[in-house]
Amino acid sequence: MYEGIVQDLIDELGKLPGIGPKSAQRIAFHLLDADDAAVRRLAEVLVTVKDTVRFCEICGNVSAEETCRICTDPRRTDEVICVVEESKDIVAIEKIREFKGRYHVLGGAIDPIGGVGPNDLRITQLMSRLGSGETTEVILALDPNIEGEATSAYLSRLLGPLELSVTRLASGLPVGGDLDYADEMTLGRAFLGRRTV
Repeated sequence: MYEGIVQDLIDELGKLPGIGPKSAQRIAFHLLDADDAAVRRLAEVLVTVKDTVRFCEICGNVSAEETCRICTDPRRTDEVICVVEESKDIVAIEKIREFKGRYHVLGGAIDPIGGVGPNDLRITQLMSRLGSGETTEVILALDPNIEGEATSAYLSRLLGPLELSVTRLASGLPVGGDLDYADEMTLGRAFLGRRTV
């Protein structure tokens, strides 16, 4: 334990995702050793981000404007909506430069243990977007974990009565992987997702 404000700094840094007690301590002492201008710049950026960044009113992506650049891009099609859990997932998909549709950010996944239910997600907004009739396919690009699977199953049932195609991203063995290192779920998915060569 450190005294006063230093311990407060370590405690606050430790609340960040992926930052354990040792990392929080290292970051705190790095900030104490850094020059004043660098620390003030970090503080200004944090405050500016909190004051100016908002979520797109259409898709829920982080944006500096009311509508994000993807939703305002006329080259993108409204026929396909890719549903993701978080804005960071959009960044990952955009890196491959293959998807030309629109996105919808749920803001998480169904997690009964964590107290997150369907009403805590942006599912109502998704259904409103689909009401226009322009969309013909919804891609569920959710994390391949228990929460992502539960959310995908819920959305599949909800979207089933609509006249559109509901698809999931393929999953299975990674390129360069060995079969004996694959878990049963991954190997099972690889068999289910096999295709003609």
